[in-house]
Amino acid sequence: MKEQNRKMELLGNVPIPKALLALGMPTMAGMLINALYNLADTYFVGGLGTEQMGAVTVAYPLGQIVVGLGLLFGNGAAAYLSRLLGRGDTETADKVASTALYSGILSGAVVILCIIIFLQPILVRLGAIESVMPYATAYTRIYIVFCIFNVFNVTMNNIVSSEGAARTAMCALMAGALLNVLLDPVFIYGLELGVAGAAIATALSQIVSTLVYLGYLFRKKSVFTFRIKSCCFTGEIMTEILKIGIPTLLFQILTSLSAAMINDAAKEYGGSALAAMGPVTKIMSMGSLVVFGFLKGFQPIAGFSYGAKQYDRLREAIRISVIWSTVFCVFFGLTAAIFSEGILMGFTKEDMEMVRIGQAALRANGLSFLFFGFHTVYSFLFLVMGKAKEGCFLGACRQGICFVPMILLLPGILGLRGVVYAQPTADVIAAVVTVFMAVRLHRKLKCCQSE
Repeated sequence: MKEQNRKMELLGNVPIPKALLALGMPTMAGMLINALYNLADTYFVGGLGTEQMGAVTVAYPLGQIVVGLGLLFGNGAAAYLSRLLGRGDTETADKVASTALYSGILSGAVVILCIIIFLQPILVRLGAIESVMPYATAYTRIYIVFCIFNVFNVTMNNIVSSEGAARTAMCALMAGALLNVLLDPVFIYGLELGVAGAAIATALSQIVSTLVYLGYLFRKKSVFTFRIKSCCFTGEIMTEILKIGIPTLLFQILTSLSAAMINDAAKEYGGSALAAMGPVTKIMSMGSLVVFGFLKGFQPIAGFSYGAKQYDRLREAIRISVIWSTVFCVFFGLTAAIFSEGILMGFTKEDMEMVRIGQAALRANGLSFLFFGFHTVYSFLFLVMGKAKEGCFLGACRQGICFVPMILLLPGILGLRGVVYAQPTADVIAAVVTVFMAVRLHRKLKCCQSE
């Protein structure tokens, strides 16, 4: 009970800067390590050759779609759980947490089975050319089966973050990530398993993260109880979960779709162009995950404050989160842009065409990343406030509404440069849209406070 009171105090009364650091920094550190181990696969596989790196590049968006199921139920529940805790309704919160966890696992198993059955045609659609296909198949068959553990991990990450248990989320992410970095060279080169070794290392790391979360549950550290009999599929609960979960899943699908469309467009310019997109995507996702991790601390504070009608606290959380996330994005984006050539050289010593293409893409994406923090704060905010339509639209702007027209039009006009500049152009347009939506939101918050 003392631990639960501490979590509620952190969400509702601790000064915003201190609360954001307490909740956001552990998750941010964990997700940074998590991003590094995603990058580690690409780095270690890069030593095998261009085709092998292309295989990991092709498989990446497929894994993200499966992980999206964890986000569908985990993030959808997290937004609702934060508001329920703000109102003091722990009974409903238990039902929501249980429903989200078991629904995520079941749906993940079904989707993974379908992917395994139709794996070859799916890989073709994701951009696997003939020389890449054998490696893509070997990697993905192992990787995708064990993604069921990642569905559990992502669902739990969101749920425990909603109750203020950021350290547990960090420990689970870091345990798996560090193990993966250690095992990659052992399985890929030591045991001479190649790309299959990279998949095995990732699978084992996901299992370890799952064990950390199970330990947290069995020691009864959580505010919530997770019982199958507590699952409750009432219209109210499912509506609250899905109205936020579906937009979140849509964002994840759009992220995977954008990566797949870039791969598909790049393959027209050869294996080097396809392989170059892998490191660029992983490097930029590393920056994105750090922002997401930090905003996992912002999310429960914003949801709790909104549910408790603490509008001054909510506005302060928004302001500080925008400033801090933007400072990071400026630093990360400029670093990626300035040192793009050296970074790409770390992934290959022989394919200089891959370095040339990747350098241009990393520089352009690094510069447009400056707007990412501002955009993402408001994407999270609309969802955690239960404003699903606005949150869905804003989140879909960057890698859907704005990106899809760019990736379809620019390559036809600019050739390979069109592939390189499609995402950065979409980023700038999405940032402009965010400005207008943010102004409207703050006007409504002022009206709520005056009532």
